[in-house]
Amino acid sequence: MKYTVYILKCCDGTLYTGSTLDLEKRIREHNGLLVGGAKYTRARRPVEVVYKEVCKTLAEARAREAEIKRMSREKKLSMI
Repeated sequence: MKYTVYILKCCDGTLYTGSTLDLEKRIREHNGLLVGGAKYTRARRPVEVVYKEVCKTLAEARAREAEIKRMSREKKLSMI
């Protein structure tokens, strides 16, 4: 299985970082097309993927997600 760590750009210009096993499904959830999605993104739709990277394990994906979340906005923008 391949896990994806992603950064979304919300309609208000804010960034959201997450990880998933199925990126396409997760984006549909964030955009309200399927049930689910993060509370943060519900009020900031639509969202679009601006960055993604593949990880081999869930542990690797969660660690990378946490690392990205600790980054400054400027550093995230430079990654994008």
